[in-house]
Amino acid sequence: MRSPLFIALVAGGLLSTGDTSAAPRSVPSIESEDAALGSVEVSESSGRFHPQLGMDVRNGDFSRGNYDDDAASLDRIPLHVQAGFALDLHQGNDGMADAWLVFSSSNGFHSPSSEERVSPRRWYESNNLLGLVVSPAEGLRVGFVYTVKSSPNDVAATTQEASLTLAYQADRGLGAWRPGLAVTTRTQGDSGLYTQGSLEPGLDLSASGLRLSFPSALGVGWNGFYGPDSGDRLHARTGLALEQPFRWGETRWSARAEALALYRDGALRELSGPEGETDGVVPQVTLSLSMAY
Repeated sequence: MRSPLFIALVAGGLLSTGDTSAAPRSVPSIESEDAALGSVEVSESSGRFHPQLGMDVRNGDFSRGNYDDDAASLDRIPLHVQAGFALDLHQGNDGMADAWLVFSSSNGFHSPSSEERVSPRRWYESNNLLGLVVSPAEGLRVGFVYTVKSSPNDVAATTQEASLTLAYQADRGLGAWRPGLAVTTRTQGDSGLYTQGSLEPGLDLSASGLRLSFPSALGVGWNGFYGPDSGDRLHARTGLALEQPFRWGETRWSARAEALALYRDGALRELSGPEGETDGVVPQVTLSLSMAY
C-alpha cells in the first residue's frame, strides 16, 4: 500500500513544474477524528462546488491520542479513504467566498482481528461530518461541525459529536504559525469535553511549493471524555511533515509524508488495555495523497 503513495510523492515533484505563480482560491477541510479545521487549494475556475478526495496509510490508528484498534507497528497498516465537498454559500464584497457548507466521510480499512466477525470485517471505521464554516476576518475561519462516528463491523459503538473549531492563517505574524483550536462535546456516547490546540509553522523549500512544516497539537479530555471514570486525560504530538502540491489538469493535488511522536499520560495509556498500545511515546507515520477541485 505504500508504493503508490511513494510514486505520488515523486510524481508530485514532476507535475508541479508547471506555472504555480497565480495564488489559487482555498476552501475549508475538516478532519473527522478531532474536528481540526484545515484548508485546501482549489481551481480558480471550479465554480461553487468543490469535491475533495483523499487516502492515507498509517503505521497505527489513534483517536485523540487514544488507541483506536491498531497499535503502532507494521503488523496491520490501516488504509483510510476520505470523500467530501465544500460548497460556497456566500461571497464578500471582494467577490471571494466567506461561508461554506462542508461534508466529509472518512472510512478506515484494515486486516480484521479474530474479534472482528461482523461483515464487512475489514471496514472498521466510518466517520461522517457536516459543517458550516465562515470567515469573519481575513485569514480567520470558524466552523460549527456535527460528526457521527460508526463502526460498520461493530468493533466499536456509535458516537455523535458537536464541535466548535477555528483556524487562522497568514503570511506573517501569528498566522504564519497556523494556529488552530477545537472544542468538542458528545451528544451520544461518553460525556465530557475535549479541547485541542494546534500549530504548524513551516518554510517553503522550492518554487514548486515543496514545504517542510512542524505540526504540533495538545489535547485534553475533560470529565470522563475518554470513558467512565477516566477523569481528565492529556496527550500531545509533535514532529515534521513534508508536503508537495501539484496540478493534474484542473485539479489540485497534495502528497504529504508526516512523522510524529505521540505522548500520552499514564492513565490514557492504560485505557488501551493489555492488548492495545501502552507505550508512553508512540511513533506515528502517515503517507497521504489528496485532491480538491
